[in-house]
Amino acid sequence: MELPHRAVARVGALVAAAALVACAAFAPTAHAADLDRPSSLTQPPRFFERSAREVERIAARAEKVREAKRDGPLRPASYTKGLGRWQVSWFRDDREIVQVQVDDRTGAILEQWSGDQVAWSMARGYPGAFGRKLNAPYVWIPLCVLFLLPFLDVRRPFRLLHLDLLVLLAFGASHYFFNRGEIGVSAPLAYPVLLYLLARVLLAAFRPRRPSGALIPHTPLTLLVVGLVFLTAFRIGLNVADSNVIDVGYAGEIGADRIADGHELYGEGFSDDVERGDTYGPVNYLLYVPFEQALPWSGRWDDLPAAHGAAIMFDLLALGGLVLLGRRMRPGREGVMVGVAFGYAWVAYPYTTFVLESNSNDTLVAVACVGALLAATLARDRASAAAAGLAIGLGAASKFVTAALAPLFARRSPVVLFGTLLLLVALVVVPFLPEGGVRELYDRTIGYQASRPSPFSVWGQVESLEWLQNIAKGAAAGLAIIAAFRPSAPDLRQIAAMGAAILIAVELTATHWFYLYIVWFVPFILVALMAAHATGPRPREEEREAEREAVFA
Repeated sequence: MELPHRAVARVGALVAAAALVACAAFAPTAHAADLDRPSSLTQPPRFFERSAREVERIAARAEKVREAKRDGPLRPASYTKGLGRWQVSWFRDDREIVQVQVDDRTGAILEQWSGDQVAWSMARGYPGAFGRKLNAPYVWIPLCVLFLLPFLDVRRPFRLLHLDLLVLLAFGASHYFFNRGEIGVSAPLAYPVLLYLLARVLLAAFRPRRPSGALIPHTPLTLLVVGLVFLTAFRIGLNVADSNVIDVGYAGEIGADRIADGHELYGEGFSDDVERGDTYGPVNYLLYVPFEQALPWSGRWDDLPAAHGAAIMFDLLALGGLVLLGRRMRPGREGVMVGVAFGYAWVAYPYTTFVLESNSNDTLVAVACVGALLAATLARDRASAAAAGLAIGLGAASKFVTAALAPLFARRSPVVLFGTLLLLVALVVVPFLPEGGVRELYDRTIGYQASRPSPFSVWGQVESLEWLQNIAKGAAAGLAIIAAFRPSAPDLRQIAAMGAAILIAVELTATHWFYLYIVWFVPFILVALMAAHATGPRPREEEREAEREAVFA
């Protein structure tokens, strides 16, 4: 017996309400300890047993320090790092070469880092730094199985859809090495996956086809709805019980506090904890304001309940938008099935949960993408263009990458779309311009993000590949422009495929790439891959004809 649609909607609403109430359960805890320079090198600081000079002698015995000294002399600098812990940084020409952490009581060397892992603590593979318990095999592997299971057709194991879904999970190979702190392996392993997905969505964009092959051959709608509700509740529960807020979410909460208090949003002095937290558009910080006002910021990097609340709401918006999108794409029960399939795939995919566990703002890009696709379903050209301009404009005023999608959605009425987009951006950006005007705003946001170095891509690890990166950037820009004209008269699935291609192409050029960015193109990917399939049994003659057309469906 199938669940009534109204009952499903009520269950979803209850889950959403529970998510917001649950955010109030967070209790503040202290964040990472600050570094303090001791006043004396020969006398132990208060509550410490060892002096800075003694700790430096211990740190000098570290293997990485001895290796670095072969290339020239090093100068040590000692700091206390919370109670009972020391950090000794070794410099050459004012550049930190090696970092050693020492236990004050035992004198044991706890950690030692060199290379990119000195400046980038996220490259060290600290357990749970990103994703917490989600990284545990007993959580990650079942999620992967649940993501695949409803869409497997055991009678046709060589369906291309099976390969597509497996490739979406293949980011896990790169992620495994990242969690081990082996970024020299993890970064290159992400590119074959991105390149496959780029080729796949370009094929989908330029190869229109009618729905063929069952999308969900074995799973009843009722069971899929139950799975959707269960996984949604599980994700929210995991966020409440075991998740951390990374610097991105912290910056959102700080920015919201600054807006609410009437302080300038952009400029020096944004925060001592997040030095460059003002790198996003003003809509990003505005969206945190209701949560920060309901769950005020304590002034320090604690559990940050407002950031949790905002991340959960972003996730629910993407989920609800995908379910609604599926219903608009197909009539009747088939639309319900497609919508539920989109929503289930969203909550089962580990990397959407990864963003939620990190309490990042990257789901905002996905929300903008879903909004633009919903706008494309409107019948009237001007209304569709205005709605798409609104969705893309809000996305671009939060996370700038969304602006690359404007040419794609400007086909039906470019003047209306770009007019709406520019008007919206002006309305939300102008009130927050810093003293230096547009130039300073650009330097602190897009300019900073585009120019910062990073070891989390092949471009950041191999500087000699700059010429190839420039070619890739030109190709990505060209693809965004081509999307305004080709393919001609695309259906919604082709639009989604081109949108995915644009975002993936942009990610392929990024000097700083991270697994949080996968969520950007997930809605487009789901629509491009799944909307090519029917949702129920077809007449036998039609099945036989499809089987004759191709081995792979």
